Amino acid sequence: MNKAEKIILFSFLLQGVYCRDFSVSLPEKIKALSGSCVNIKCRFEIKEEDDKYLTESARGCWLKNGTSLEKNVVFNSSSPKNNDLKGEITGKLHEKNCTTIFYDVSSNHNGDYFFRIEGSGGLKYTYTGNPSTINVIESPPKPTVKLYEDEEEVLEDKQEVLEGSSVSLRCSAESLCSSPPPTLTWSSTPRIPLSESSRQQELISDLNFTATHRHHRVTLTCTITYQLQDKNKTAQDNITLHVQYAPKISSSCNGSDVTVCFCEVDGNPSPELEWHLSGRPVTNSSNTFISEERLNSTGLRSSITLHQSLTHTFTLECVGNNTHGNASQLLQMPPPVDRVNLSSVMSGAAVAAVLVIMFCAVTFICVRKKSMKLLQTRREGATRSISTSDAVPHENEAESVYANGVKMSSAGTATENPESPIYSSIDFKNCTPESREFKGVSSLHADYAVVQRCSGDVARVESSAGESSRAKEAQGIVKADVVTKQTESKDSEKELFVDSSQLYATVKHRNP
Repeated sequence: MNKAEKIILFSFLLQGVYCRDFSVSLPEKIKALSGSCVNIKCRFEIKEEDDKYLTESARGCWLKNGTSLEKNVVFNSSSPKNNDLKGEITGKLHEKNCTTIFYDVSSNHNGDYFFRIEGSGGLKYTYTGNPSTINVIESPPKPTVKLYEDEEEVLEDKQEVLEGSSVSLRCSAESLCSSPPPTLTWSSTPRIPLSESSRQQELISDLNFTATHRHHRVTLTCTITYQLQDKNKTAQDNITLHVQYAPKISSSCNGSDVTVCFCEVDGNPSPELEWHLSGRPVTNSSNTFISEERLNSTGLRSSITLHQSLTHTFTLECVGNNTHGNASQLLQMPPPVDRVNLSSVMSGAAVAAVLVIMFCAVTFICVRKKSMKLLQTRREGATRSISTSDAVPHENEAESVYANGVKMSSAGTATENPESPIYSSIDFKNCTPESREFKGVSSLHADYAVVQRCSGDVARVESSAGESSRAKEAQGIVKADVVTKQTESKDSEKELFVDSSQLYATVKHRNP
């Protein structure tokens, strides 16, 4: 500023001091949120000679869309209950401060507002020169988010940062009248830890962090919230980060006759991937097969197939690179399959299986022999229990058999036998016409005895033993009447009967 400009400015200041007139200072336009409040910052001046009339009892008025006292007054500080607008003058009028707040505004309150001052001694003046225009909105204005990298603002159309750099996001919002005051909050998708600092008086919130590849394509959102009486009203702005970073690699291998290795590389911009065998790049050949698959804008997946002969003498490496750097990883290939050891394992398993089978067979044979020996013992016992005398009986000598615990003689007498009851059958087969035949109920049981008698006075005993459990449970004496005629022998079987108390048998025999 030169010397002449300073003189002109000083002259205007002196004129304002010594030549004061009525003037008012008001915001030209004010935004107000529907359901909230509106704050009008106001200061005024009066003529110097009227200063004595501006006392603490002075009152202020607001007129809407005109200056007529009869039609346009909507607020008078002396009678607040009768006003169309509910509010109060928060400034001190005797100090020329006319700042005013109106509550619970709505779209009906849109318009131009004029201030009027009234004091004692005839001080009354309406400031018509520059009204304040109030615009009531239904939704709050959205905040503004800006990106800074290393304290320098990043262009809005670029919004790219480098991994490892210091990043700051600043959210700022226009402050509207609200009680309580509005708040700013940060959120992210996907969720990441956030560290923020806020300056609520200026309605500014900063988010600071160090960029990593995990922040790539993360959307960060700043939300402003107004707490009103009936409901909350919010607005938000967001930004999606684009982080540039060097490749990141992961890999694995598996195989038997053929080894297959996989390698995944991720980077921004999207990297290229190469396979190296013993430090030399590999391409598709008869011994190696390489395939690639693009996973997304930053990821690449590749696989390589190696014949077993290559895994003995070569080392395999996966290498990825982009404009920000490169990364490599040496793969641990699986050891070759030892076929000798595999054959040994299979042979051992076969021998073990044979031994198990032999053991089972020996066990089965032993159990079988033991069972047959026990069966033979039972048969011998059954034979002894029903056997007759080995000597040839004399003509008049009584013939005896044991049946069901009763010793039978040719004389028809019966004596008790302590042995267990056994069903018996006496059969005179293959003899002379004078031979006699007797059949019992042996067909019903497994334990029975057959006694054969021929005319030659030679006796034979055949025994058979089977299941003895049911045979031994039956008790009784079998009775049969064997007639002399051979034709009547069959009818004698029909005369067998079972008595509830005993089952008995009587054998009649005639000698020729």
